[in-house]
Amino acid sequence: MKRIGVLTSGGDAPGMNAAIRAVVRKAIYHGLEVYGIKQGYNGLINGKIEKMELGSVGDIIQRGGTVLRSARCEEFKTKEGQAKGIEQLKKHGIEGLVVIGGDGSYQGAKALTEQGFPCVGVPGTIDNDIPGTDFTIGFDTALNTVLDSIDKIRDTASSHERTFVIEVMGRHAGDIALWSGLAGGAETILIPEEAYSMDEITERLKNGSERGKKHSIIIVAEGVVKAHRIAEELEKVTTYDTRVSVLGHVQRGGTPTAFDRVLASRLGARAVELLMEGRGGRAVGIVKNELVDDDILEILRRPHQINMDIYKLSHVLSI
Repeated sequence: MKRIGVLTSGGDAPGMNAAIRAVVRKAIYHGLEVYGIKQGYNGLINGKIEKMELGSVGDIIQRGGTVLRSARCEEFKTKEGQAKGIEQLKKHGIEGLVVIGGDGSYQGAKALTEQGFPCVGVPGTIDNDIPGTDFTIGFDTALNTVLDSIDKIRDTASSHERTFVIEVMGRHAGDIALWSGLAGGAETILIPEEAYSMDEITERLKNGSERGKKHSIIIVAEGVVKAHRIAEELEKVTTYDTRVSVLGHVQRGGTPTAFDRVLASRLGARAVELLMEGRGGRAVGIVKNELVDDDILEILRRPHQINMDIYKLSHVLSI
């Protein structure tokens, strides 16, 4: 293999630039040419492909977002769209592709793999919902962004003796809510993987109030229920002064943490190694701090699983 491509797809995640940098520099170090595909699979279909040099990735390791940019692409979900993408790859002499992104990005890599084009998936998503890896690129940064907000909101909650309902990202995966809730000392954490009870939430708040607690934090993953709905339900059955804060897309941005930069660098470099070894159709990850790779088709068959030990611990520590 002499020429590879790299693209980022789906929602951006802090650390994607570090992964791009690792792919480009690792490949060039070993004498390969690297082509960057801009705007994800949409750019692939439309031939937005440029050769990258060492300088192309200079001064980007500390930047959030993705210099290759990203875009959704419904057309690539079709056989016709995939055929256009493969045609562009062949036109540019690209023999293997590194795809950095989440579940939807992996679906695209899977489609190319099934048609015989070597792809390696690198998990880049703040949701931490890709099977086969303990952590995805961007999760740690997003987690710390949320935690910083929780700490600041708690100052206000304490000063005004209020209950705050904080809505965080996570349509189908509750990792951001769970980890930030535990780290931020939230009294209640609502995640998509577990059913919730308003009676239980109310009871926990009342128990806290009876022992002198003047404020509370409730963390809600967006895939469970809207934070405003929880606040409305609480106001119906309690006298607590309740406020809502929806953190939104601020969770996606920002300078990646050291953990995300190192993780992205390791995973990006490993993806290049797999292509050099002729091992396409793989997905890289990290398990117990060791780099691993799995069949990308098998990865997509596995359900995402929340760490229930952490969930149970959050209940114990928030009494």
